[in-house]
Amino acid sequence: MPSQKSYRLIMLFLTVALAATSVIALCVGRYSINPAEAFGAVGSYLGKLLNATGEKPTAMENVVFVLRIPRILGAIVIGAALSLSGAVYQSVFKNPLVSPDILGVSSGASVGAATAILLGGSLLSMQILAFVVGLAAVLLSTAIPKLLKNNSNLMLVLSGTIVGGFMCSVLGVLKFIAEEDTELSSIIYWQMGSVQSVKMDTLLYVAPIFLAGAVILILLSWQLNILSFGENEAKTLGVNLKMLRGITIVISSMLTASAVSISGTIGWIGLIIPHLGRLTVGSDNTKMIPCAMLMGGLFLLVMDTIARTVTSLEVPLSILTGLIGAPIYAWLLWKQKARVM
Repeated sequence: MPSQKSYRLIMLFLTVALAATSVIALCVGRYSINPAEAFGAVGSYLGKLLNATGEKPTAMENVVFVLRIPRILGAIVIGAALSLSGAVYQSVFKNPLVSPDILGVSSGASVGAATAILLGGSLLSMQILAFVVGLAAVLLSTAIPKLLKNNSNLMLVLSGTIVGGFMCSVLGVLKFIAEEDTELSSIIYWQMGSVQSVKMDTLLYVAPIFLAGAVILILLSWQLNILSFGENEAKTLGVNLKMLRGITIVISSMLTASAVSISGTIGWIGLIIPHLGRLTVGSDNTKMIPCAMLMGGLFLLVMDTIARTVTSLEVPLSILTGLIGAPIYAWLLWKQKARVM
């Protein structure tokens, strides 16, 4: 575990790397510009917006402020949210193989988005339905153990598997009845994940959920450390394990549902980034969680920048995160010599 000074240097490095990558992402693309022009376009656009002169933004201003900045912010927020959720899930369940969609969030959100596509809804309605159905899947997963009067972690994971499997079947039905040339392709593309459609107004209604959830989970991070001591020790220290698990699971699921509702399903981030965080700063959640959030935002921003610049057609994010994430995870398992029981 690094010293406090080393931890601060690591966090400073990640912050600088995230800022530098954001500038690069702002400048590269099909319409490449230099940093001075990019920042000038941002200032000019904001000046026109605040002064309400009625002057129309230039093409460069629209590219920078309307297209790229929301996309950059979206990638950072979504990556941080998925990494945070993954770190919390793995700590609560004491299982390094747990990911944010363990309770059927991603499957439920996919059903909601597919339903909106079939109904001919707008992007906003698709995001709202994805969030609502994703959250409903979590509530159903957490309700099953209560009905069975078995609140163990294993029962909760099994409930998530049941709900996720059911949602996948429902999604299969929706795909079967979808119009092949239009609706089916939209559903499949959404499942592959992309931040291409993220706009500033979308971020405005997701940001409060993310900020509130992140603050609460960071404040509870020291209590998550106590879970590793065992149930008896945690009770001795005055920690209400049932309440702690319930709060952290619900908030993490809300963060995942919010992220999936605007970007589609993006795999591997919530699984591998917490491992990288532990390898870098140790298993102390008070340090690992903020580190994982920065790493997650940086990782997804890099992936999105590659996705939109490497070829003439945009590559879905889940393809890239899978191609890169799977080898990284294999290396991490070897590095940590993890034992899967």
